[in-house]
Amino acid sequence: MKISSFAASRNLGFPIRSDLDYHRAAAVRRRTCLLARIFAPMLMNTARALGAPDTAYAGPTSERTPARGSPIEVTALRGWRDRNRFVDLPYRLHRNDPNWVPPLRRDMHRLLDRRRNPFFDHGEACFWLAWRDGIPVGRISAQINHLHLETHRDETGNFGLLEAIDDQAVFAALQRAAENWLRERGMRRILGPYSLSMNDDIGVLVSGFETPPMVGMPYTPPYYAQRLIAEGYVKAKDLHALRITLADIVTRHLHQLERVTARLRAEGRIAVRPLDPARFAEEMRLALDIYNEAWTQNWGFLPVTEREAKQIIDQLAPVLPPQSVVFALADGEPAAMLVALPNLNEIVADLGGRLFPINWLRLLWRLRFRKPRTARVMLTGVRQRYRRSALSMALVTLMLGEILDAARRANIEMVEFSWILEDNKPSLEGCHAIGAQLAKLYRIYAKAL
Repeated sequence: MKISSFAASRNLGFPIRSDLDYHRAAAVRRRTCLLARIFAPMLMNTARALGAPDTAYAGPTSERTPARGSPIEVTALRGWRDRNRFVDLPYRLHRNDPNWVPPLRRDMHRLLDRRRNPFFDHGEACFWLAWRDGIPVGRISAQINHLHLETHRDETGNFGLLEAIDDQAVFAALQRAAENWLRERGMRRILGPYSLSMNDDIGVLVSGFETPPMVGMPYTPPYYAQRLIAEGYVKAKDLHALRITLADIVTRHLHQLERVTARLRAEGRIAVRPLDPARFAEEMRLALDIYNEAWTQNWGFLPVTEREAKQIIDQLAPVLPPQSVVFALADGEPAAMLVALPNLNEIVADLGGRLFPINWLRLLWRLRFRKPRTARVMLTGVRQRYRRSALSMALVTLMLGEILDAARRANIEMVEFSWILEDNKPSLEGCHAIGAQLAKLYRIYAKAL
């Protein structure tokens, strides 16, 4: 569920030359304050908090190639320079891969920040870099989510944020560091990659390398899965991402379902409505409340905490169109929800993860004038009392029809449904029924400690 944020909420004016006349100065102020209100506070606050985190590590070793076979040293992060190297590593490893979408560096720094990331309210983590000849060649995290342990009681810790060159020795050294750290803290199983929790980016891509990922979905080169298997990791669960172009949707299936639900709609038993933008925070809390109830029995599920909910709402507020959130009502009460998001990866892919010095202007322009042509359906849930009932399918059908109509009006050409657990047969069968096909397969790996 992790989504990049693109806006902030406070004002910060830019200086204007004193020799401008009053009216020209006022016009300039209005334009610059509009831009500054959206982006400047976000950037300035981040720079102050993190020591200019938008600046990648560019030390004298960054362009050298380490000698293959040289000894590997794995060290825990020690200060902001190591943190910058940790954040920067994938930008250096994958910069020539056309299907890798660089995340915003500010979001990666926030993920590591123990004060700003709600994960650390109930979790602990350690981060390492792998070095060869003084050059970072890999990174990894190990974390223990105490909320997970309280919920599932399975003595399982996680690894994540895994990035490395294609070298088995590097993967072995990184995984060994994570495994030892978890073993020392009483864990008997390691599961991942989770970056950092189930509600963030998870999984290793095992098929579908030929296209970029959707917003909020990870991307890894093909060798990652092979290297993990060589270290004794086995499949724990597969996650499906299915795609369909709107022109290819099998409307016959939807029409059949709509005819079945027509009587219930006519009687007022069920209805559908979009999110009310005037009550955005309240409406998103309702969606997350339904999510927490609907997913409670799913594999590996963890509820979204209050602080996590606030962060999600703050991140989505600037970029989530109201018509992208749909509620289904049963007897007048919200019984189900569906959340879709425009594929923001389309408009950030060429920014290199940086907003300074002028990319924030490009991003602002694109958010206004260059709308994405693809979207991701990222959350769907039905309250427990309606699950496995005739109403459940009716509610999902209503929401899906509404969101597809909204997608057409927004000139969306393709939609991805992700991620869906491999054993969630009703959801997979519903997607297949309208013509959606598997586009990417992500895998979570496990190993006994």
